[in-house]
Amino acid sequence: MENRTVRPVRVGGLQLGGTGHIAIQSMLNVPAEDVQGNVAQAKRLAQAGCEIVRVAVPDRESVRLVDAIKNAVDIPLVADIHFDYRLALACVEAGVDKIRINPGNIGGDDRVKQVVDACGAKGIPIRIGVNSGSLEKNILAKYGSPTPEAMCESALYHVSLLEKFGFADIVLSIKSSNVANMVAAYRLVAEKTSYPLHLGVTEAGTERMGIIKSSIGIGSLLLDGIGETIRVSLTADPVREIAAAQDILKALGRFDKGVRIISCPTCGRTKIDLISLVNRVEKALAGCDKPITVAVMGCIVNGPGEAREADIGIAGGDGCGLLFKKGEVIRKVREEELLEQLLKEIEQM
Repeated sequence: MENRTVRPVRVGGLQLGGTGHIAIQSMLNVPAEDVQGNVAQAKRLAQAGCEIVRVAVPDRESVRLVDAIKNAVDIPLVADIHFDYRLALACVEAGVDKIRINPGNIGGDDRVKQVVDACGAKGIPIRIGVNSGSLEKNILAKYGSPTPEAMCESALYHVSLLEKFGFADIVLSIKSSNVANMVAAYRLVAEKTSYPLHLGVTEAGTERMGIIKSSIGIGSLLLDGIGETIRVSLTADPVREIAAAQDILKALGRFDKGVRIISCPTCGRTKIDLISLVNRVEKALAGCDKPITVAVMGCIVNGPGEAREADIGIAGGDGCGLLFKKGEVIRKVREEELLEQLLKEIEQM
C-alpha cells in the first residue's frame, strides 16, 4: 500500500502524517463533572496503548478536566467542543493539545478568527469532525441525503473557514454509521486535500458489530493508503476500542508490537481440542510485546506447511504435536506440553 502525500500535523509530541505510523485514539465516556473518574479512565487507556485521548468539554466548569488529565497521562489530549467558541479558547489557555470543533457551527468570522489566532499562537491543531447526521441544511437540500459527496462538501466548507485566516494545522474526519458511505466520503476528501485524516465509523454499535463495521471501513481505507489516525467507536468500555484498533492494525501489518496469532478453523482431521488450545495461547501471550506471528494449527500433516510464514507455531496430532519455526519442525512433543513448550520457545526469541 502507498500512503497519500500528507501535510504533517503535530498533536502534542505526536506527528500525524509523514511517518507511516497510524495513531490509535479513543474518547473518555465518564460524565464530565467526574474529574477523578475521567483521570482514572485516561490512565487505563494510556496503559492499554491509546496514543491520543479525547474528552468532552460541554461547559465552562469542564475545562478543569484539561489540566487534571494532562497531569495524569503523557499522551496528547483533545478537547471536544460543540458550538461554544469560548470553551475552545478556554481549553487552549488550559494547555490542551488539540481542539475538535466545526468552525461553521460557532458563529461568525470574528469567533472563528479568535479560535484560529489562539490555536495558531500555541501551535495547537484543529480537528474538523463532519458526521452524516450533522450536515448543513443547504448541503442536505442540494444532495437530498448525507451522501459521500455531501459529507465531502461539508468538510471542505469547514476547512475553508479556517484557511481563510491562514490556518492549516487541520485534521479531518468524515464519519458515518453507513460503512460504504464512510469509505466513499474519505476517498473523495483524500483526493481533494492533503490534511491528515482521522478514520472512524460513527455510531458503529455494540462491541461485536462495531468491530466488524470498523474493521471493514477503517481497514479498507488503510489498505488504500488513506488515514493517519483511527478510532474504533464502540458502545463499550473505551479500553476495548484500543484492543480492537490494535487488532485491526495487526491484521494489516501496521502495528509493530504484540503477537499476531493465526489458527486454522479445524476440520475432520483435527485430533486435538484446538479451540481451547488457541484460546489458552491467546490469553498466555496477551501481554507479550514481541512483534511475532504465532501459529496454532490442528493438523500435523499440513499445519507447518500452511503456516510456513509464522515465526513459530504448534500443530496438534493424536496425543502429540509438533513445534515448528518458519515451517521447519523443531521437535515432536506430547499434546499436554504443547502450550508450555511454545511459551518457552517464544521467551527465548
